[in-house]
Amino acid sequence: MTSLYLLLWIAGAIALQIGLYLSLEFFRHWQELRNLRKLAAGMGGAVLSQAPLASPAATTLAWTGLRTFLVERKEAEDAAGQICSFYLVPEDGKPLPSFLPGQFLTFRLDVPTPTGSTNTVTRCYSLSGAPHRNAYRITIKRAPAPAGSALAPGVSSNYFHDQVQVGSRLQVRAPSGHFHIEHSEAPVVLIGGGVGITPMLSMLDWCVAEQPGREVWLFYGVRDSTELVQRAHLESLTALHPHFHLHLCLSAPQAGEGVHKDHLHHGRVDVALLRRLLPLKPFHFYLCGPTPMLESLVPALEDWGVPDGRIHFEAFGPASVKRRTAATALQAAATAEVPEAGVMVTFAKSRKQLSWQTGSGSLLDLAEANGITVSSGCRAGSCGSCQTRIQSGAVAYSQSPDFDPEPGSCLLCVCTPKTAVTLEA
Repeated sequence: MTSLYLLLWIAGAIALQIGLYLSLEFFRHWQELRNLRKLAAGMGGAVLSQAPLASPAATTLAWTGLRTFLVERKEAEDAAGQICSFYLVPEDGKPLPSFLPGQFLTFRLDVPTPTGSTNTVTRCYSLSGAPHRNAYRITIKRAPAPAGSALAPGVSSNYFHDQVQVGSRLQVRAPSGHFHIEHSEAPVVLIGGGVGITPMLSMLDWCVAEQPGREVWLFYGVRDSTELVQRAHLESLTALHPHFHLHLCLSAPQAGEGVHKDHLHHGRVDVALLRRLLPLKPFHFYLCGPTPMLESLVPALEDWGVPDGRIHFEAFGPASVKRRTAATALQAAATAEVPEAGVMVTFAKSRKQLSWQTGSGSLLDLAEANGITVSSGCRAGSCGSCQTRIQSGAVAYSQSPDFDPEPGSCLLCVCTPKTAVTLEA
């Protein structure tokens, strides 16, 4: 056998091995894809049963009403000082109960007014650290007045930045919220846009501490690197935890920001990037950010074939993010019973009877439009400030609230009358 024939035999053997390898890899990926599609069809959008994340006590209110906390530490998270973290400890010195990573705290703030009085404001802020028995952490971005608008800057965020200092006392409700990471071995993709990174930080820190073998991908989108929160911490985790994969997406990077690096990308977080980088696995996706980001990503994930039960999100204005899924159809069927017009609503304490019409908005909108004062905060079903007892009748929710109202009560900000209803307000 000549050298040429020997060379051809070797080349052929190598080509055959490569062909067999590629064929096996293709078959394996095809099998995984088929299994994922079967799973999506069989689930019908439902979430698989999983073990609870923490003890049952962590899934209910850790205390009732308001509890006084002290600001132990205040730290700027960005160069401009527009994002700050606040470390909170209980004034009574007792250990803190756990919470589910992704949940939020509700604050009742007495904000000074220019006239020298105070205005009571209720706001919710996500916990931005893993559960800890000694302190809670929240991270808040200062909300400026909209450009070219006569609207005032964000009341609560500016109050925290300008008025809340080390030693300040704050009135806080217990951690709550239905948006939290599930305790399972399933790989996860965390996507945070802007200050929507805060619950993702809580989820990530919990994962690397409690489930270091769990595969976690974090996609974090901002305009440029000056807006990144805890960048050094995130990048250090990539060196310490081989199952953690970090990707920072800069939509308008400054000169010299090095977006050519493996974990830096020029552009927004989108499905094209996810499809290019993620391996084919049954990921759970957790998303938090501005509504426009989620209005783009949630439908795109559905179009990609991700089952509805594996897409979890929290938006700034969650009612505007629509799902094209069976869950949406069920919700539409539930709210279809709501009469379109002419429903009588009685506010017992205020001694007013009003006719709710199509276009009247929520029951909170109806009350305020007719001079009825109702305590409110988030106006999105999260803080529970507008909880009101139902004396008779029934209501329907436009969206599933994060705050669980007490039996026989409703959240006026996210419900409308299903029948003639009498409310305690």
